[in-house]
Amino acid sequence: MKLNTLNDKLASVQTRFKSKKSRFNSFGKYNFRSAEDILEAIKPFLLELGVSVRIDEEYIHTDMLPLLKSTAIISDGDNAIHATSIVGIDLNQKGMNVPQQFGSASSYAKKYALGNLFLIDDTADSDATNTHGKAPKAKNTLTSEKDPAYTKAVDYIKKGGKLEAIKAKYNISKEIETKLTTL
Repeated sequence: MKLNTLNDKLASVQTRFKSKKSRFNSFGKYNFRSAEDILEAIKPFLLELGVSVRIDEEYIHTDMLPLLKSTAIISDGDNAIHATSIVGIDLNQKGMNVPQQFGSASSYAKKYALGNLFLIDDTADSDATNTHGKAPKAKNTLTSEKDPAYTKAVDYIKKGGKLEAIKAKYNISKEIETKLTTL
């Protein structure tokens, strides 16, 4: 299949992308992937598909908490698609000086902007699995075409996403499953 549009190229990356969780957090006892790991894993696609990836960051001053906005961008030279994440900078984080606090927030924001762009599912990461002493949340239910999640699911499938990934995140009705499989 010839990939003509940037959407086609992004969908190709999203469906073929693999990045191992090669880092280990000894405090939390879990493996994770960093923004650097994601960027390293994306490099083989760049020349193959004729695209580039970059990350822009913007500091946002607020009275309550400083924020860092990170935007991951894929471009083919003519068009660009971007995804954003915003994180707070914890200036009271113990054991870190201010540059480390900003660096930590920057790494986190980049990782999640890239994850949003490339549809990296981190449900096994500690951020997703740490319940902080609360009962785990049940999967969302997707039973209606009126649900905003249905539109996202349709877009995801049209870009080459797999129904299994949607079913892992949502309890879907047979009617919705049938509609998604016939797209």
